[in-house]
Amino acid sequence: MLRLNLLLLVAVLLSGLYLVETQYESRRLFTELHRATNEARNLEAEYQRLQVELRAQSSPSRIESLAVAQGLQGASPAITHYVRDEQPAGGAR
Repeated sequence: MLRLNLLLLVAVLLSGLYLVETQYESRRLFTELHRATNEARNLEAEYQRLQVELRAQSSPSRIESLAVAQGLQGASPAITHYVRDEQPAGGAR
């Protein structure tokens, strides 16, 4: 009977240690999941912010004001210079 009691005691202790280990692993994984969820949320917010910034930077009014500030003009036939290729098309070099 003593052997059976000792065997049962060892089994209970081992199952208790296994339970503690699995609970610890579960908590660790939950914390890791929470961190990953927060990081994904932060990355999504950063992506949205960058999309808004990209739309603001590429708006036609901003581009036009930058072009005027740099002294650029719109293309028109009066100020367009055409460059001709000296070699005929398909010519040997």
